[in-house]
Amino acid sequence: MNVTELARILKVDPNFLRQKLPEMGYDIGFKAIKIDNQTAKRIMREWPLFMRRLEREAEQKKREEIAASGVEQVKRQVKIPKLITVRDFSAVAGIPVNKLLAELMRNGIFTSLNEKIDFDTANIIGSDLGVEVILSEEQTEQTEDQSAKIKEAISKEEGCNLETRPPVIVVMGHVDHGKTKLLDAIRTTNIVATEAGGITQHIGAYQVERQGRLISFIDTPGHEAFTAMRNRGAKVADIAILVVAADDGVKPQTVEAYRIIEAAKIPFIVAINKIDKSDANIDKTKQELAGQLNLVPEDWGGKVVCVPVSAKEGTGIIEILDTLLLVADMEEANLKANPCANALGTVVESRVDKGEGIVATILVQNGTLRVGDELTCNGITYGKVRALKNYLGKDIESAPPSTPARVIGFKNAPAVGDIIAVGSGLRVKMKNVRPMNTENSTAAQNEEQAEAGEQITLVIKGDMLGSIEAIEGSLSKIDTQGVKIKIIAKGLGNITEGDVERAEASHAELLGFNVKASPAAEELARVKNVEIKNYKIIYELIADIKAKIQELVKPEIKRVDMAKMKVLAIFRTDKNEQIIGCRVLSGIVEPNLLAEVWRGGDLLEMGKITSLKIGKEEVDMAEAGNECGLKFLGRPVVKVDDTLQLYKEEKIYKKIS
Repeated sequence: MNVTELARILKVDPNFLRQKLPEMGYDIGFKAIKIDNQTAKRIMREWPLFMRRLEREAEQKKREEIAASGVEQVKRQVKIPKLITVRDFSAVAGIPVNKLLAELMRNGIFTSLNEKIDFDTANIIGSDLGVEVILSEEQTEQTEDQSAKIKEAISKEEGCNLETRPPVIVVMGHVDHGKTKLLDAIRTTNIVATEAGGITQHIGAYQVERQGRLISFIDTPGHEAFTAMRNRGAKVADIAILVVAADDGVKPQTVEAYRIIEAAKIPFIVAINKIDKSDANIDKTKQELAGQLNLVPEDWGGKVVCVPVSAKEGTGIIEILDTLLLVADMEEANLKANPCANALGTVVESRVDKGEGIVATILVQNGTLRVGDELTCNGITYGKVRALKNYLGKDIESAPPSTPARVIGFKNAPAVGDIIAVGSGLRVKMKNVRPMNTENSTAAQNEEQAEAGEQITLVIKGDMLGSIEAIEGSLSKIDTQGVKIKIIAKGLGNITEGDVERAEASHAELLGFNVKASPAAEELARVKNVEIKNYKIIYELIADIKAKIQELVKPEIKRVDMAKMKVLAIFRTDKNEQIIGCRVLSGIVEPNLLAEVWRGGDLLEMGKITSLKIGKEEVDMAEAGNECGLKFLGRPVVKVDDTLQLYKEEKIYKKIS
């Protein structure tokens, strides 16, 4: 590549580029005209970090000059936790949102109001904008507790008496223990058939009717990758169902799900599923519940309601619903809402639909959500309800308390867990709707990842925010054995030409989760030789990344001593080999072993045994006490009475966990 072409790509003057390259470790010479492609690509990857470092150095120098001049600068101090959303940082620092977003973009961080930045990033941005940022000892973010906020809203409402709302049930448990099958039996619809591999990849919210009363259900994924999503499910629920398979018992995610329920302080019942299977053992399952989780069933003298069910055959479903209604009656004082109020609810899921735009599933927790309502989040306008759909996808005009509703009309994508309120708010024009977000990392972290070492660079596109978050969480848990996993970009929606170009420029792998690539993107990927991998099941994506890491991890070489031999005779000596006769002193000699030639206490040469004979017959091994002839491949220095130490090298690959 021409240096001028590289300068044009980097949008700098060629002379400036030549001047700065030595500082980056690329001393190509000031009169260089061309540069090899591999070096050029490395420079393109490292240039943004280098420029940011130069800017920081210039700013630091400016501050030092100001300090030396004796003119004291007074900076406002703000305290923030280790992680804070852009929106909360704007509020606490008193920096206008548009100015803060512009400064972030100037530093190469393309983010939205709901994305989190870490302390170091906030510190750099704050310094640029005249604010001194201090790490708060309290590790709480500047966000209100959602349950407290909703309770406060309910207590303040007037003009309509509080009414009992339907209970919200969260279904939790280990993967493949039949949570979605249980809901499937309850709703008499086939939801599992629509899930890739029979695994729930998203949170779903549904409603059923029993004895003239509505019950709302939230289905949460059981795979360990979706811990954060299960946490959210418990926070918006009133009652939990802990599903345990009678043929499998208590598993790690069963324990984790119970801990989440326990932390949320909500009542729960246990559904012992799959009692129809031949190896089902209800008593053993109850023993594990009592032994591992201290959950003693009612029929054993405890307080935990355990309902045996078979989601496959429909056994015990009525008992589950009746038990839930009984628990709801006991919790009636906590199941109050004001249907006359402006709606207030929690985002259960958020995604981008090709035809409908941004679609969010909201569980209404107070008030009634109606078509035409203006939607706000933390005082900022996020859009207007253009259409409401129930869990079956049918259009509805309103959604009362405890109703899950798909909302169409968002202009800015809310984050899962955000509280959406109806009312007027501040209108903020954002750069994009959930853009292809670069990773929220500091310059220091980026520089650390750019250091020498193996690295897997990824661009990830997904259909749901929760899915992308789950993928990131899973990747962060992989024992990478020193191989860095760097997500340079992530976003919602189908794969576009821009994604392909970004992946090609950074030598990144382009991964899609439940999305498709546009025809133009596929064509560009073929031209640019960028591989696009699409997944529907998170297991497969994580397995592929682990396999990639395994390829990059260098094996540990272990030496295994095999035999010791004494040289008795030299039969032939050539330029690079010798035919010698030896006696095996110890161990077992095999062809293709490595050999060290020792004379006295000195190591003279290292070579290899390429063939082995006893008499005139080729053999596969010679044991201690045998005399044999062998071909030594190496510098011909072997003499009678020398000692040969034979060994082999084994490659030990560390298992990626």
